[in-house]
Amino acid sequence: MVMRHLGTLIGYTLMSLLLSTGCYSFRGISIPPEAETFYIAELKSRAPGAPADLGQQFSENLKQKFLNQSRLNFVEIDPDMAFSGEITRFAVTSVAPQPGEVTAFSRLEIAVRIKYEYHLDEEDNWENNFSFFTDFSRDDNLLDVQDGLIMIIFQQLAEDIFNKAFTNW
Repeated sequence: MVMRHLGTLIGYTLMSLLLSTGCYSFRGISIPPEAETFYIAELKSRAPGAPADLGQQFSENLKQKFLNQSRLNFVEIDPDMAFSGEITRFAVTSVAPQPGEVTAFSRLEIAVRIKYEYHLDEEDNWENNFSFFTDFSRDDNLLDVQDGLIMIIFQQLAEDIFNKAFTNW
């Protein structure tokens, strides 16, 4: 009986502490309490050889990340924070050459430049480059595996951008 009351007391104490903090915090992220909205502009693709809709795909992926993992609401007019940028690299390269000049695998790399504007405190604004790659078998046709590889890369880039914006890493 005492243990049940102690557990309840601890639960209420933890909830009070969480509710009384000045910032929204979940999984190590910190979003100022006055920030309520965000906007992500469709990224332009400046990378030769990239699929035509790559910028649109990435923008949507990033938007979903923010909607799913923060309390922020997406708005197109007068957001508290805005993200814009461009895809700067979409490259397939051969990696780990083997004897006889045959490669062991290939690598797809995507790089983006992101500009973050926090309209409530412009000292927090930044612009940064992010890149990630994934490898695939030299026996695979890029067109057959490209969509899956792009999604893997997008997930990591979105995580990196989210962390930069909300954890100051």
